[in-house]
Amino acid sequence: MGLKAKWSKHLLKFKFEAGTSRGVYTEKETYYLKIEDTENPGVFGVGEIAPLQGLSIDHVPNLEEVIHNTCVTFDSLDLEIFPWNLNIILSQLIDDAYPSVKFGFETALLDLMNGGRRIIFENDFSAGKRAIPINGLVWMGSKAFMLQQVEEKLNGGFDTLKLKIGAINFEDELSILAFIREKFTAGQISLRVDANGAFSVAEAALKLARLGTYQLHSIEQPIKAGQPEAMAALIEKSPVPVALDEELIGVSEYVHKMQLLKKIKPQYIILKPTLLGGLQHCREWIEIATRLQIGWWVTSALESNIGLNAIAQFTAEYKNTLPQGLGTGALYHNNVDSPLIVENGNLRFDTTKAWDLSTIGL
Repeated sequence: MGLKAKWSKHLLKFKFEAGTSRGVYTEKETYYLKIEDTENPGVFGVGEIAPLQGLSIDHVPNLEEVIHNTCVTFDSLDLEIFPWNLNIILSQLIDDAYPSVKFGFETALLDLMNGGRRIIFENDFSAGKRAIPINGLVWMGSKAFMLQQVEEKLNGGFDTLKLKIGAINFEDELSILAFIREKFTAGQISLRVDANGAFSVAEAALKLARLGTYQLHSIEQPIKAGQPEAMAALIEKSPVPVALDEELIGVSEYVHKMQLLKKIKPQYIILKPTLLGGLQHCREWIEIATRLQIGWWVTSALESNIGLNAIAQFTAEYKNTLPQGLGTGALYHNNVDSPLIVENGNLRFDTTKAWDLSTIGL
């Protein structure tokens, strides 16, 4: 087996200004990875390396050099890849300092091992027999823009909404939650909010108390990561269940994952494979969370449909009934055409629809 890796850069263009407490996205750089078996021409796996500016630990100036050098090293090894040695090779080929690179190689190789069909895992989702419930994401912006998104998501059949908060006036954010709750009970519409660490430690308890009046499902990362004692104290008294998100980034060792969750004791964790170093790292988080009776769901991190497809198929390996954060496929003007379809608050894989990889430059 003569495996060769190639990569290309692509600039994804948002359909609107996507606001978070960290800033506004209008475009996003991503890198596509193609791994081909030269002994079997035309059979190849595709992965995506998509670090997020301001969040990924590997959004660094020399990332393209790292990707190139990793491809060169990979090509020189003349590897044979099997399910039993995949994670061993990845752990030695790619440093944990580059989680998005590891995710890209991992998923491209899984695709290749499954025949280069964009089938990362053979399961009911990739066979088109099962849909994954997802939350409808409401981005930050003016109050009018956020309410418009709420209406669109409700009309689209979503029964779980996730609102980005922490950037506009807090009273306006509360009024949006009040607007939803005046129309729908918690039994009808589940509400999640994501602060992306926007609250200060001093104000967080008071803001959580006010948010608690709206019967929220959860709040993601109310304060900035790296303050485990403050986060643990906040969670202990919070009227709103807390989900850790950014807190997990950069924690690679199994023992450190266990220590973090035992110390902070969140109700939920959120798994973003691109930010956490790939699917194997997510498996470890899931195993630990399950052992500690902590809930979890998986979320995309603004990947194109290449990365989203891998994440969705991985998610479908588990019987997790919580709505997942996998509704980002319609964000871009120039996304890769794929079989992924959002319908009535669910993500499904349409096996009658073909992939169009003509735009990835490989």
